[in-house]
Amino acid sequence: MAVPARRDTRMRVSEYREWAAARPDDERWELIEGVPVMMSPAKGRHQRIVTNLVKYLDDLAERRGCGAYPGLAILSEAMDDYAPIPDVVVQCGAPPEDGYTSDPLLVAEVLSPSTLVLDRGRKTEFYQTVPSLAVLLLVHQNEARVEVWRRAPDWTVEVAGPGTVIDLPELDGGLSVAEIYARLTL
Repeated sequence: MAVPARRDTRMRVSEYREWAAARPDDERWELIEGVPVMMSPAKGRHQRIVTNLVKYLDDLAERRGCGAYPGLAILSEAMDDYAPIPDVVVQCGAPPEDGYTSDPLLVAEVLSPSTLVLDRGRKTEFYQTVPSLAVLLLVHQNEARVEVWRRAPDWTVEVAGPGTVIDLPELDGGLSVAEIYARLTL
């Protein structure tokens, strides 16, 4: 008896982009290991942290000709089956026209209980393949704790807690942990 050959049904970024362009505007999808994954709406606490990050990072980034954007997909030539959408992306130069960037300077992920394993695992591995990425912030939701991953030249990790200012020489400034969690009770 012959066994049917198994077909690899994973999407590559080019297929995904074409597929995602045809989706309704109110749907948000990211590509993870070749599979489109629909993103559910974030809860209020998550949104507040994202808003704070965009506000303070954009103020820092603007002085360097950069901007902080929520919802940009990240691309890497090293992994053609990923197009994750982190919570905040700092990119220099003109804003991307199509919602994708392959040259982020900084990425911030706000960790949710439902995505914690993926965000701290495969996504972190993916982000490390992006040559332009200098800083990755993994921001915890329920405690004042930020994991600061920095390319220096190998990746290092520091943890920033209450009362700490995260030094961001890439943006000629710093971001206080208090600013990230402003207007929230921990």
